[in-house]
Amino acid sequence: MSDPYFQSRFADRIGGPNYGKGTEIYKFEKIKRAKRKALADHPERSLVDFGIGENDEPAPENIRRVLAEEANKSENRGYADNGIAAYKEAAARFLKREFGVDLDPAKEINHCIGTKTALAMLPAAFINPGDVTLMTVPGYPVAGTHTKYYGGEVHRLPLLPQNDFFPDLDSIPANVLGRTKLLVLCYPNSPTGKTATVDFYKRAVDFALKNKIVIIQDAAHSMLSYDQKPLSFLQVPGAKEVGVEVHSMSKGFHMIGWRMGFVAGHEKIVQAFADVKDNSDSGQFMAIQKAAAAALDDASIPVRVRAKYERRLKKLVDVLTRCGFECKMPGGTYFLYTKSPKGLADGTVFENGEAASQYLITQHSIVTVPWDDAGPHLRFSVTYEAADEAAEDNLMRTTEERLKQIKPVF
Repeated sequence: MSDPYFQSRFADRIGGPNYGKGTEIYKFEKIKRAKRKALADHPERSLVDFGIGENDEPAPENIRRVLAEEANKSENRGYADNGIAAYKEAAARFLKREFGVDLDPAKEINHCIGTKTALAMLPAAFINPGDVTLMTVPGYPVAGTHTKYYGGEVHRLPLLPQNDFFPDLDSIPANVLGRTKLLVLCYPNSPTGKTATVDFYKRAVDFALKNKIVIIQDAAHSMLSYDQKPLSFLQVPGAKEVGVEVHSMSKGFHMIGWRMGFVAGHEKIVQAFADVKDNSDSGQFMAIQKAAAAALDDASIPVRVRAKYERRLKKLVDVLTRCGFECKMPGGTYFLYTKSPKGLADGTVFENGEAASQYLITQHSIVTVPWDDAGPHLRFSVTYEAADEAAEDNLMRTTEERLKQIKPVF
């Protein structure tokens, strides 16, 4: 088939004239295909799915009830634009209750249709051609993708065990640092599970002030902190003067798919985000915002969510350790990030984490997510579906049986 007449019109940012002709397959698409193959080839074998990164249960019943009630009110039918006061005020109460942070809900908080959209839009407020965004890897690439869309560049900062999974800010070349506008952080970190410290945030603030850089802290997993009390970037003196923190309703409140979050911090940065957003969307459905406000005001929800995933992670760490993996309980998130096996006892060799992940899926129906950005690693998510603790324990037994059968070598 010949190319359509507009093939040469595609923007360079998505591939230009070669758009749609590449053979490279996105990592998560490879996993989906491998899962389908495993199910087709071995219908008798259950799929042990540690690859999903989405909460495995719906939002609490009381929050769903608020949504249903608000959805039937005519006053919620219109465009929300940059958000309703009720949600911003609830976000301010949440930040005060959980972190002791005082913000003006009218000027220093703005809702977003999920954190992904905020991370996509914030570069539009700062990046010109040639500007640089500092991105930690492994990590969520959206802010970097949009930086490149605007003609900017991404400088990758590897998160390595020897640096305790913090970026080495002193490693940045002077010719990069001089063009840097943004530093994107994510703590508790996805996927490494590292939680931030007050000392690290202080160093990041000093770094930003010295180099005139804006910090965007992705706090999607903020309430899933196990080794310490949840910590906000905005708790650190000076943080509000150099950046914003992006919060999500998904992970800590079981509201995956509701697409709700908020940007909080410096008034001028929040305003710039709101201006870009105002030209990109018309706001989230007001009934959802009101339900999300009710969730933010219910301090018991993140406590229950945190207890569930901490329990599951402890079980998984025990199983993987008995199977030879070098792993320990993460500080936060619902992910376990561990070195990938180099091969198997039978002599099989894995070139990287992706090869190990594909083998586990296709040959043993164990789904993981590979990360090879900073050395070969696998990410296990404990968001698998299990009705109760007995079902969790059964899944753990199945996992241990299959892994001990193949005898991974590290």
